[in-house]
Amino acid sequence: MTETMVHLGFWELLIGSIVTTYMLIAGGWVLAKAGRSPLWILLLLFPYVNVLAVWAFAFIRWPFVDRSPDPRQTAPVDEH
Repeated sequence: MTETMVHLGFWELLIGSIVTTYMLIAGGWVLAKAGRSPLWILLLLFPYVNVLAVWAFAFIRWPFVDRSPDPRQTAPVDEH
């Protein structure tokens, strides 16, 4: 029986850490803009849970998108 072991070097770990950090920051920013807690992005760190989290995020109600328009704000009237 042969065992497969993956030995990552310094550069692989550094690049992986940078990509993961960028993913978490960008995803947290997107969640905050969508009206959700940025901490939800931590679900992406867990295998299989990340697929469910992205699926749930796509189909949940978005507070900033689904809210009713403010009646005090009126569309500008084109006078031409």
